[in-house]
Amino acid sequence: MSLPANLKYTKDHEWVSIEGDIATVGITHFAQKELGDIVYVEVETLDQTLDKDEVFGTVEAVKTVSDLFLPLSGEIIEFNEALESQPESVNTDPYGAGWMIKIKISNNAEITSLLSSESYKELIGA
Repeated sequence: MSLPANLKYTKDHEWVSIEGDIATVGITHFAQKELGDIVYVEVETLDQTLDKDEVFGTVEAVKTVSDLFLPLSGEIIEFNEALESQPESVNTDPYGAGWMIKIKISNNAEITSLLSSESYKELIGA
């Protein structure tokens, strides 16, 4: 299972890539594998400022719908619109083309609460 060491992770199975005060967020390889074939990604929180752990959207698979939780407080400044026509990118390239949102981080102190790839591996038993 791929688990890039340069990313941060959450207990809710999201990954976070941080560049300056912008965080890119998606779900992990483990999460997409557990969900199965992704058929729809919904994010209705674009341009909203949310707190850490608030629901920012949902991901729908053939068998289930799961909430997506914001890993860091901030304003959602971008949604990966390619997912509207190609939601399967979350399955085929979760750390690349399958990214979901970009956040303008409002509280850098929260970054320390994210998991390293090693800690996330322990969480999922990999």
